[in-house]
Amino acid sequence: MDVFARAVPRVPIDIRPGIPLTVGSFGDPASLSSIPAALVRKSCDIVEIRLDLLACESTTLDAAPWRRFEGMPLLFTARRASEGGEGDLDAETRMQMLGQILDDASLIDIEVASIPEMQPLLDQLSAIGTPWIGSFHNFQEVPGIDSLSAHRMAARNAGATGFKAAFELGWDMNQLGPLSLFIQQSEDFPVSLMGMGPLAPVSRVLFGQLGSVLNYGYLGDTPTAPGQWSALQLKEAIESTTKA
Repeated sequence: MDVFARAVPRVPIDIRPGIPLTVGSFGDPASLSSIPAALVRKSCDIVEIRLDLLACESTTLDAAPWRRFEGMPLLFTARRASEGGEGDLDAETRMQMLGQILDDASLIDIEVASIPEMQPLLDQLSAIGTPWIGSFHNFQEVPGIDSLSAHRMAARNAGATGFKAAFELGWDMNQLGPLSLFIQQSEDFPVSLMGMGPLAPVSRVLFGQLGSVLNYGYLGDTPTAPGQWSALQLKEAIESTTKA
């Protein structure tokens, strides 16, 4: 029997405003293939598969190594280079990659900036009922609340299930207040915020505690963003603070 053969249907995912979920992301193909599935299940609620990372390592998608995480929701991303993606993959290539894994996908991540050029894929997702989240990444600074609000609205208007933003945080603790309010005031539409850099660890627990819906940590040995917790550490930290 093919160990990658699909045994069960893809796992549906329920993303609700204010309910934090931990996303475990693989930073390298080796970890994706070697990490014990039991550890992955313990470490996170959702598994993210970065297709752009796999493409740069010449990993064939036909092998589908993610299928061994049976029973777990799978989030697939093919990141554009301008927002942290590996390689210079154009929209057509990224759509083709995502189109290959739709039978396995519980959720798709598409940058808000990519919505116009990836509309054919969005139409396909709508037709088959696969949810997607609109994302935004800034590796230089914290975007203003007006900018975050505009990106959130663009994602919502395009049919996204929620909005995710990751951005560089310096050492200014005063930035955390407005961002926290942004999460708390998004009561009718799921929002996920996370910092990168010096205050990333603080922000990721704080925002998860306040209801950021998708909270990313790494699986294996390689972080996928500056200042990222391991998925297991992040999940335990958020759960301990939200229960307190």
